[in-house]
Amino acid sequence: QVQLVESGGGLVQPGRSLRLSCAASGSIRRIYTMGWYRQAPGKQRELVAKITDGGSTNYADFVKGRFTISRNITKNTVFLEMNSLKPEDTAVYVCNADILEDRSYTRRGYWGQGTQVTVSA
Repeated sequence: QVQLVESGGGLVQPGRSLRLSCAASGSIRRIYTMGWYRQAPGKQRELVAKITDGGSTNYADFVKGRFTISRNITKNTVFLEMNSLKPEDTAVYVCNADILEDRSYTRRGYWGQGTQVTVSA
């Protein structure tokens, strides 16, 4: 079994920063793309940023220049550094990973449970 566990969310004032982490564990042979999505109340889940196993990154327009995604390949972990946070960034941030399982050699996407980020004065 594979698990993704996020951490680092919380309440922060506008203009401040937060760093999210997501660690994958379990029967993992290889992790391809890892990414962060977010879902605000009443809205659909949307991509925030993703990073391939080769290090290529892709960002949503609304976070370009403010957020940075990175990963530690050896620790199966992905990070999201969020700067200059705005109230509209308030959402549940969910980690996603494209994983090849070790025992079954099955490749599929996994989701974490999410971590709440609230930006408010």
